[in-house]
Amino acid sequence: MRNFLFLMLFTGLVLASTTAKSLPIDATDQVKMGLAKQKFYAGDVIGALNIYKEVLVKNPKDATVLYYVGLCQFTLKDYDKASENLFKAKEAGKDIKYETYLYTGKLLQMKAKYDEAIAEFETYKKLAPPKEALEEDADVWVNQCNTAKTLKAAPVDVKIANMGPEINSKYDDQSPAISADGMKLVFNTRRPETTNSPVDAEGDGKYFQDIYFSDYDTLTKAWKKAIGVPGSINTDAHDAVTGISADGKMIFIYKNDLKDPQSRGGDIYMSKIVSGKWRTPENMAKPINTTYWEGGACISPNGKTLFFTSERPGGSGNSDIWMVKRLTKTTWDKPVNLGSDVNSSFDEVGLFLAPDGKTLFFCSNGKGSIGDYDIFKTVLEGDKWSKPVNLGYPINSDKRDGPFVLSADAQTGYFASMRDSGMGESDIYKVDLSNYAVLEKDGKKKENNGLSILKGVVRDGYEGYGVADVDIDFADETGAKIANTSTNENGEYFITLKGGVKYTMTLKKKGFKDLSEVVELKLGTKDTYSLVKEFLLKK
Repeated sequence: MRNFLFLMLFTGLVLASTTAKSLPIDATDQVKMGLAKQKFYAGDVIGALNIYKEVLVKNPKDATVLYYVGLCQFTLKDYDKASENLFKAKEAGKDIKYETYLYTGKLLQMKAKYDEAIAEFETYKKLAPPKEALEEDADVWVNQCNTAKTLKAAPVDVKIANMGPEINSKYDDQSPAISADGMKLVFNTRRPETTNSPVDAEGDGKYFQDIYFSDYDTLTKAWKKAIGVPGSINTDAHDAVTGISADGKMIFIYKNDLKDPQSRGGDIYMSKIVSGKWRTPENMAKPINTTYWEGGACISPNGKTLFFTSERPGGSGNSDIWMVKRLTKTTWDKPVNLGSDVNSSFDEVGLFLAPDGKTLFFCSNGKGSIGDYDIFKTVLEGDKWSKPVNLGYPINSDKRDGPFVLSADAQTGYFASMRDSGMGESDIYKVDLSNYAVLEKDGKKKENNGLSILKGVVRDGYEGYGVADVDIDFADETGAKIANTSTNENGEYFITLKGGVKYTMTLKKKGFKDLSEVVELKLGTKDTYSLVKEFLLKK
């Protein structure tokens, strides 16, 4: 949505600068060009493209018509056809729109032809009005090409594999999110559920986005065939998962349904799984949602901090990362912007907080990217977030990459990417991080940085029912408090902690006696170690 709105604004500027005098076409086709312009403004890119194609039939070598055809195709991510028409526009020899060089540069950048791309961007900068070249961030595209050359010269040691037909399709598969135990994967897809599945006729003409999931089969050591999330999660409009809680029982959803007045502009929703069924998504309301665009969220492993993206005032640019602390089960504190060290004047999207509770992965299309959106990380050091670091090549490529999620033992990552080797548009990939310590500053393993899982139920010692809102503190062997969590409405708790450590757990709930117990949480060698520990509280 962000990219689309940006292109709409940019196109409005370039179309407005076009005059009848610059179009060597007859009056009838000039009227058609005006109609195509209106459709583009209205978001009907396919309708605009069809009209431009009609004009192109009579004017096959007109640089302006070729440019607009290519621009529509670029917007629709039909990059091969966009390249064909935009480069034809350059070959026309006269009346070449300077904006053509901006897009041919972007197309060359996607093909890793960096020096040629830089030449196109520099030509654009020379021909375009200085203010427009600045607004279009031509220098940033040049910076991205130089960044790509630097990162590709020193690739990180990883193995990347497409997750195959059990997860991916020939359609757009995006935004993986995984539970901390590595057993549940949810993602977004634009595949049709049935032959009568609705399409986004007012947008790109493709099927609306739905949420799918897959469970990991511990016997076959493989992911099961992905299916649509049952119940009322998926609608006839766009539904997109943006995060899943560590225990896999809560998902965060982005909705932008014009038929639903609550979600106009884009809002964050939340759904919980109860008795094996996902509840109808609930709008997270203020102070998380506003009248501005909110693009998605993820939650900390202890469930006490929410990270989300928003275009509300007070940020550094377009979409920024914000965080908000939980006050009660249903209320949140005032959101805080992560600051200009993390947020840029570009878009920050696609969030995931690692199970360590301090490493935040996100996507950005600003400086430091190889091209389009890249995956970055920032680490909470004390009370300050570190300067973002690019995860490197080949995790990041010349096309759109991310979001990225990580297993609790930090050995495996999952991310979406538009790669030529994929099954369709964007696919979901698995990355082996055995030789790349992604949670360490230098990427080198100093020790086993994997985490272990501690979970269970706290029950009433007399009645046997689960006790909600039990406050649980964790202290290490020195007595220092290192973590805190609480039970949900069913008395369940879930937390990820450093493995190979003995913890003192202290449970407190008004009306019950405090309970303390030492628990040894081991560290798994091959898989994430998981310990189930149940407690009985007495009054």
